[in-house]
Amino acid sequence: MVRGVANDVNLDSRLADAISGILTSYREHGNINHLDGCNLPSRSEIADLLDDMMSLVFPGYFVHEQLDELTCRYFVGERCARILRRLETTIGRVLSVPEFSQTGDASTRRDATALALEFLQGIPDIRAVLDTDVQAALAGDPAATCAPQVITSYPGIEAVVVHRLAHRLFMLDVPLIPRMMSELVHSRTGIDIHPGATIGRSFFIDHGTGVVVGETSRIGERVKLYQGVTLGALSVRVSIDSQSLERRHPALEDDVTVYAGATILGGDTVIGRGSVIGGNVWLTHSVPAGTTVVLDQPQLKFRNAPGQ
Repeated sequence: MVRGVANDVNLDSRLADAISGILTSYREHGNINHLDGCNLPSRSEIADLLDDMMSLVFPGYFVHEQLDELTCRYFVGERCARILRRLETTIGRVLSVPEFSQTGDASTRRDATALALEFLQGIPDIRAVLDTDVQAALAGDPAATCAPQVITSYPGIEAVVVHRLAHRLFMLDVPLIPRMMSELVHSRTGIDIHPGATIGRSFFIDHGTGVVVGETSRIGERVKLYQGVTLGALSVRVSIDSQSLERRHPALEDDVTVYAGATILGGDTVIGRGSVIGGNVWLTHSVPAGTTVVLDQPQLKFRNAPGQ
């Protein structure tokens, strides 16, 4: 019994030491603290918000409720109201953090409500573009049998859907939340699209894992990317105080196809309309329309097996 008490005392002492050490680290490394009393949105909150948005964009796919002409109006009304409240709450919390806004509480709430409403009003336009993305997947992948298969099981479509939603918030100057959305779908699909990237209609990512699309990338219509493609920046000097959005990433014009493992870098790099970039190509300069770029073919040598 005495031994147990001694162990408890030792445990309390060690726990107190651990707490003291953590608090000391807060004072020494304050740059990674957030202790001003304003809670930022959690990943789980953003994930729930994304689920609601997906159920609104693709009605009948991601909900347990059975939807038909009779119930759809009530479902859309309830879901819009829920997204509005969740979004205005999360935007309001972000805007009340000094790093993201200098406005007061009253104006912050008005701003958050207006932004949430403006986002919801853009859903029909987002759906119109997503319809072309789904059709592009059906046209571009012989294994795709129908729209329900593409919508429910293709990681490329999931990444593009979330990008369309996050880009809408990004264009409304909503801070933090679009990037959290893009990183959530990045962790799910392996596809990393910055919410600032501009992407045209009928966009298809086949297979998808390892695709990276940088913030200032510009992608035209009917563009197709395969797995492992990077649209990135050349090495640049970054200033923490810089808010510059100068072009750092390449532009792909309409009807471009980029095959697996290709890397295209630089803000001055433009891939002309209808061009095809082969697998594992490394490009840091522009190519004119209708160009096919491939690696030099290696010289292969075959030897007969022993005894042949």
